[in-house]
Amino acid sequence: MKNRLLLLVILWMLFLTPGMAQKFHGGFALGLAASQVAGDTYSGYNKAGLFGGGWVSLNIGERSSVQMELTYFQKGSRKNPDSLDYSSYLLRTNYVEMPFLFQYRINKFTVEAGPSAGFLLGYKEKINEEPAYSDNTPTLVTFQMNIGLRFDVNKHWIVDFRSNNSLLNIRKHNVSGDVWRFWSYGQFHDALVLSMFYKIK
Repeated sequence: MKNRLLLLVILWMLFLTPGMAQKFHGGFALGLAASQVAGDTYSGYNKAGLFGGGWVSLNIGERSSVQMELTYFQKGSRKNPDSLDYSSYLLRTNYVEMPFLFQYRINKFTVEAGPSAGFLLGYKEKINEEPAYSDNTPTLVTFQMNIGLRFDVNKHWIVDFRSNNSLLNIRKHNVSGDVWRFWSYGQFHDALVLSMFYKIK
């Protein structure tokens, strides 16, 4: 009985109180990511991947809001063979990622920044088209910083461009060639994401 009463109160606050309902927004997102792994010696945003999921935001001021997302995010690294070097490499990692972003709106533009946690669903690593066997596998949990800029096309559609950069080593162990970032050596995901956000009214 108490649970039902609590549910009714929440529904009333969200849907029957106009002032509260106008503060919440939500929808879906779909886009493409270009990524690399800093420290693996294969530089360049050569790995393409999918980005997509759902989001909800809360207005906390006239121009400011906070946004939470639950997204599927493909990252990794790729080196294709060429006329000078026939070797190839592929790292494909699949994450469920949960960003928490602070946003500040200036007319139709919005700047955004905030951390995110990623949870590894699976990965594939190949060297010269053969599976790479190593105990230095990707970690199950990663942490990132996101910085982005978005543009409101209309009341429903938003174009979003952001960078997504690892804060901690994405590998279980350090190896030669690791780079320094913030407070430790390691390998780090770097991704650029271009996506479309749909706002449900």
